[in-house]
Amino acid sequence: MDFGGHGLSSHRPAGFPYHFLDYVSEVRRVTAALKWSQFTLMGHSLGGTVAGMFSCIFPEMVDKVILIESCGFFPAPQGQERGPGLGKRRNLTSLLPSRDEPSKSEESEAWLDSKRRVIERLLSLEENKAQPPKVRSPQEALQRLLEVNTHLTEESGRILLQRGATEVLGGLVYNRDLRALVNNQDALTPEQCARFLSKIQASVLMIIAQDGIFNPEVENSFPYFVKSLHTMFQSMLKERFQLAKVPGNHFVHLNEPEVIAGLINVFLKRDQSSKARL
Repeated sequence: MDFGGHGLSSHRPAGFPYHFLDYVSEVRRVTAALKWSQFTLMGHSLGGTVAGMFSCIFPEMVDKVILIESCGFFPAPQGQERGPGLGKRRNLTSLLPSRDEPSKSEESEAWLDSKRRVIERLLSLEENKAQPPKVRSPQEALQRLLEVNTHLTEESGRILLQRGATEVLGGLVYNRDLRALVNNQDALTPEQCARFLSKIQASVLMIIAQDGIFNPEVENSFPYFVKSLHTMFQSMLKERFQLAKVPGNHFVHLNEPEVIAGLINVFLKRDQSSKARL
C-alpha cells in the first residue's frame, strides 16, 4: 500500500502534515475496510518501522512481521536518545544519567527549536505548492531518481516510477508530496524501544543487507543502535525472532528480489494460520 502523500495515494490538504503515527493509522484503516482480523505485515525501511509500531499497538492482529532493511523502530539519532536534540547517547543496556548530559534548559530549547524548524519547513512547502510541479522527460525523471538514490539499479528505478510518477503533457511529474519528507515524529527512547518490543506477539523476520544502512559492521550513521536492537529482539522474542543478513544494499528487495524471496517464503510457511497478508 502507498502511504498518504506517497505513490498513488492522495496528498493531504494544506495544514494537515504527515506524522509517522498517521501511517500506522492508515494501515489500520485499510485492514478495517478489508475486514481482516489477523494478517502478516511486510515493510521496507520506513514501511518496516510502521509495521513494527503497528505490531506493538495492535499485537493481537499481527501473526508475522517481515522487516526488510529496517529495525522496526525509530530510535533517537546518535547523541540524542531522549528525543530530537535531547540528551547524550546512552547504551541501551546502560541507562544511568551522565554528568555530561545537557541541562534541562538546553534540552527544552533544542526540542522547541526542532519543532519550530518542522513547522516553518511545512509552511514554506505549502506556500510553494501553488507553483506547478516540474515536468521531466521519462529519462530525466529516472536519472534524477537514480542520482538521489545511488543504490538503485536502472531497472529498479523504472519500477518505482510506475507508482512514483504520473504522466502529464510533456513528460512525468513526481507523485510524492514533499511535505512527507519533513521529519515530523518524535524518536523513541531506549526505554520505550524495550517496552514496546515486549508487546509484540508476532514472529519477526529481519532482513539486513550487507551493504545496507542497518548493518552494524558497515560505517554509517546507525550502528550505535542496530546491535542493541538486534540483541533486544533476540532476548525478548527468542525463537520468534530470525535475523538474516544477505548480500546487497538498501534496495536489495528491488535490485535482487531473488536474494530474499526464498527466506520470506520459508518464514511464511512456518505457520499457515494467517487469514490474510498485507
